[in-house]
Amino acid sequence: MTTVTPYRSGLRAGRDGFGRLLLAEWTKFRTVRGWVIGMTLSALVVLGLGLLSAAGSHMSCSKGPVEVPCPALPTGPGGEAVNDRLYLVHQSLTGDGGITARLTSLTGQIRLPDANPGVRRVVAGLVPWAKAGLMVKESTAQGSPYAAVMLTGAHGVRMQHDFTEDVAGRPGGVSATAPRWLRLTRSGDTLTGYESPDGRRWTEVGSARLPGLPATVRIGLFATSPGDLRVTQDVLGGAIAASRFTEATGVFDQVSLRGGGARGAWSRDDIGVTTELDGTPHHPGRLVESGGRFAVTGVGDVGPAGAEYAQPVERTLSGALTGLIVVIVVAVGFVAAEYRRGLIHTTLLASPRRGRVLVAKALVIGTVTFATGLAAVAVTVPVCLSILRANGNQILPVSWFTELRVIVGTAALLAATAVLALALGALFRRGAVAVITAIAVIVLPYILATTSVLPLGVAQWLLRVTPAAGFAIQQSVPEYPQVLSHYAPQMGYFPLPPWAGLAVLCAYAALALGLAVVRLRRRDA
Repeated sequence: MTTVTPYRSGLRAGRDGFGRLLLAEWTKFRTVRGWVIGMTLSALVVLGLGLLSAAGSHMSCSKGPVEVPCPALPTGPGGEAVNDRLYLVHQSLTGDGGITARLTSLTGQIRLPDANPGVRRVVAGLVPWAKAGLMVKESTAQGSPYAAVMLTGAHGVRMQHDFTEDVAGRPGGVSATAPRWLRLTRSGDTLTGYESPDGRRWTEVGSARLPGLPATVRIGLFATSPGDLRVTQDVLGGAIAASRFTEATGVFDQVSLRGGGARGAWSRDDIGVTTELDGTPHHPGRLVESGGRFAVTGVGDVGPAGAEYAQPVERTLSGALTGLIVVIVVAVGFVAAEYRRGLIHTTLLASPRRGRVLVAKALVIGTVTFATGLAAVAVTVPVCLSILRANGNQILPVSWFTELRVIVGTAALLAATAVLALALGALFRRGAVAVITAIAVIVLPYILATTSVLPLGVAQWLLRVTPAAGFAIQQSVPEYPQVLSHYAPQMGYFPLPPWAGLAVLCAYAALALGLAVVRLRRRDA
């Protein structure tokens, strides 16, 4: 009896074969001039439109009839742009100590649009984040570290520090008939805020550590009031945000200080006040002191500054959307051309596991797009930022990590879009249909959501559930709940965190690629 041993190949299944498949797809891409030109064009579009937009953007500020360079935004301890406008009544504190006071009332005024030209229309009222309370501040310089315990217009007692940090105390708004006692103490670098209904039973609101706090600081009473934000609709249904002037007045009594430092007359500083050409303060704060009673009136805000104050980093990428459309056309053509020319069966004969062909194509187009996009964005962002600054534009400062995330994330956005477009090309087999579909599910929702043509809720919904959510990776300025602002997509704010938004786009790309693989196996078997 003769035994025949079956032949077994010495090659390991899948590894070398998939590598050759990747090489074959890469060779196809680089040898087709139209695809290479298209991908190069996408990079040039990102760079060229970004440069054009930056070169045409100029900013200046008016001081009466005179145009002057806009003052630089102050920056906080963390390097972020901040608002630091308040009226501070203070004394010096050396070493440990604290301040206690009773806030008997918090009232305010809001200026409404004039009903009659030239006649000011001012009504009583408080905006939700009007503030009055106690503060320890390193100095009276804008942006210097601070900690404060305060009563707000509609958010109860809060403990805030260094502009971005906020801790809630007792809930509820202002009650003129129920005064709030406040206390702020210093122990080394640690500041602790307390509140009490009667000056005897104290509850800790929160604490903050301010590293490097000098031995002598400013301690005292403050008040401030941000603008009254109103969002209305224009004749086309778009949103228009306008901020009206407001001021807040906190009335304090039974003020006591403990600790080392000067005693006697209180100093007063209208921190961040702007002046007219003749030096007259514009909307100044004030103090009325009488018999141990302090009525402190302030204007402005103490908190992080958002995209309404300066240009965010991602504004340099105005050409990314057009570049993305070019990427869609190239990616769809990378697969649809083989169906149009009847070459797909020749390609599939090279690999019995047909889904791997599509995966190889996706890896090639995704990698090429990422590398091309990364090179384009890495040049565009710093060059355009330099041009914008030279033209007098204010740029919101961000950390190097955030800027890197915007650059790398935009390249990933382009790459994920390319994979999704490729998958749609494999699903529909017709290039025009696939290109239109890709634009309809990625580009169109983004345009609708960011051009104020839709209600805010609808716009945010689109940027949660469609592939356009991926654009969230470009957002560099976070949303702060303690700052009232127009947090809308047209201002650069997305409803999903940056990486979560990109994950939505990647999930759509993976789903479409999976469906394309299933169809490829069924129809072309």
